[in-house]
Amino acid sequence: MIKKVVMGTRLPAKMWLDEVEDSCMSQIINLASLPFAFKHIAIMPDAHAGKGMPNGGVLATKGVVVPNAVGVDIGCGMCAVKTSLKASELVRTDLTGIMRHIRKTIPLGFDHQAKAVDESLLPEVDLSTLPFLKDKKNAMLREIGTLGGGNHFIEIQRDVATDDVWAMIHSGSRHVGLTVANHYNKLAEHWCERWYADTLPGLAFLPIETELGKDYMREMEFCVALALANRKAMMERVMEGFRGVRPAVEFEPIINIAHNYAAWENHYGHDVIVHRKGATRARAGEIGIIPGSMGTKSYIVEGLGNPESFMSCSHGAGRRMSRSQAFKTLSLEQECAAMDAKGIIHGMRRDGLDEAPSAYKDIEQVISLESDLVRPLVELSPLAVIKGD
Repeated sequence: MIKKVVMGTRLPAKMWLDEVEDSCMSQIINLASLPFAFKHIAIMPDAHAGKGMPNGGVLATKGVVVPNAVGVDIGCGMCAVKTSLKASELVRTDLTGIMRHIRKTIPLGFDHQAKAVDESLLPEVDLSTLPFLKDKKNAMLREIGTLGGGNHFIEIQRDVATDDVWAMIHSGSRHVGLTVANHYNKLAEHWCERWYADTLPGLAFLPIETELGKDYMREMEFCVALALANRKAMMERVMEGFRGVRPAVEFEPIINIAHNYAAWENHYGHDVIVHRKGATRARAGEIGIIPGSMGTKSYIVEGLGNPESFMSCSHGAGRRMSRSQAFKTLSLEQECAAMDAKGIIHGMRRDGLDEAPSAYKDIEQVISLESDLVRPLVELSPLAVIKGD
């Protein structure tokens, strides 16, 4: 439920949480002061400061697109697959065998494919229509099927209610998406400066009727499709790992949802561009995924189509401390002990403390705060997790 409403100079910001850090609140006020923002700003319960716009923010605009309101990992999102296995059927060596196969076949962190993958894995788009990406095919083919770093993960999970085993992946469009984001944000900054446009820090924009605005939308949409292709390629490797220990295993259709993108939508009777940065679409009946941290539960949810959030919900638990704060204050021994006590197979290291469970908000509280946005369908507990190195 809406816990707080704050005013910018033009519009209100409706918040599905009680408190945020000062840096995040400053960004929220900036969004609610933008001349092209529509109706109100929606802030999800996992919100925390980002670049220009908070992660966990939803911004609808009239006439412009804002690259930093999408973010640098364009198309980043979640996919999940339910298997025919029961967790009680799997012994620890089964899980370690699956994870070993994943580590062997999926490059992690900054690693790319040793050689380009088949072009059939690329989204079916004429690259010549994409002015920035048209000559970057080889980079794409080296990055499809790779996890990336930071908070990206691959996780094996069990349904708390039914004992069904699931596989879940969090990843995006990799370095290709980053270069698109940075390229168009620089162009937006140049455009705003050239035309003396009124903007705010980190929120440079492109008019949607300009060629630059249209180019960004096309290339951003391609990166969303590329991110899905990336997740699908990785899920194939994950399924191979399952078949290696249980050859007869079957898989249900993939669930996919993105949480960094902009799209034309109709809200309150107007066609607007809805920017979701670290926020997930949650139309009535739409199936989504809201993950927790590497030591906590994740949820498969059903959207309720709440118009006040522009039919959106959180994209995860959200950070409760910065990466630098996590490194300074968290104990590797304590974080590992907490996960070990739950029987979670993990590879937690000191240089990964910024992704430790204690660095994140309580996912169950986050889900509770958005009870008017989504309905939980499946509660998933982690069995084994691989984080981006």
